[in-house]
This record gives sequence, C-alpha cells and structure tokens, in this order.
Amino acid sequence: QVQLVESGGGSVQAGGSLRLSCAAFVYAYSTYCMGWFRQAPGKQREGVAAIDSDGTIRYADSVRGRFTVSQDNAKNSLYLQMASLKPEDTAMYYCAADWRCGLGLAPAYNYWGKGTQVTVSS
Repeated sequence: QVQLVESGGGSVQAGGSLRLSCAAFVYAYSTYCMGWFRQAPGKQREGVAAIDSDGTIRYADSVRGRFTVSQDNAKNSLYLQMASLKPEDTAMYYCAADWRCGLGLAPAYNYWGKGTQVTVSS
C-alpha cells in the first residue's frame, strides 16, 4: 500500500550536515505514521526519529538536539535534517511507515524504504 524512497545520503566530514528525504507513494487512502531508522554494520536497527498521528515527535537520545524530523503531508514526504554529524552517525538510514500509529521508535513498521547511506568521516 505504501512505497518509500529515500534520498539525500552521502559522505560528509564530522560536524557537517545532511538532509534526508523520504517520498511516500500511497496507493490507498489511509492514514499512516512514519519514522527514520538507521543500521550500522554489525549493529541492530535503531529508531532515530518518528512522528505519530498526534504530532508527537520522538528522538533517540543519541541524536536529540542535532537531528530534526519534519513532514510535508501535502507532498507525502518525510525529512530528517541532520546537523553536527559524528562518525558514529554513519549508517544506512531507512524511512519507515505503518498504518499503526504510536509505534514511535520501535522497529516494527510494516513498510520500509531501501535506505540511503550516510557516512561521516573524522
């Protein structure tokens, strides 16, 4: 019901910024909630930021204050503005969506994009 396509990843120096975008292609009328996740090699996928139906935003402690998630409902898009990037932010970043809202940072979303790589060098 939903196809997600991420973009905006790349390689930056520590302290730099990147803005990730996720375009959601919805094929049925319904509400859904979205979030950003990331996974580094050898590590578990972790929630980065998510927006619930009531507008509640959740951030992982590791990114709070540096990352900002936003959405444009008219464009069915989700964004992640990343600032003050650190080498430990290096990971594949995924956009996720689910009809079940309130999942927050739990990696239980039903729809996932293919991911966009973010690499931060020191």
